[in-house]
Amino acid sequence: MTYHAKVIAGGKIVIPADLRRELGIKDGDSVVLEAGVDGIMLRREDPDAALLRLRRGLSGYSVDQFLRERRADWGE
Repeated sequence: MTYHAKVIAGGKIVIPADLRRELGIKDGDSVVLEAGVDGIMLRREDPDAALLRLRRGLSGYSVDQFLRERRADWGE
């Protein structure tokens, strides 16, 4: 479904109530806006999902690897 919103003073956008209900967005929730080639993607920020994305991104990355990279950066 397509929703429409208007940008108001201060760059604020009001997310339509039907979309907030559909996405489970409640007052005080955080949302993520990601710019892409086709526009902006909005999603509800789920702290558990964010942590899982971080862990997946760091999987296979060890402290030893991190230190080797930093030492290379520092010219050691």
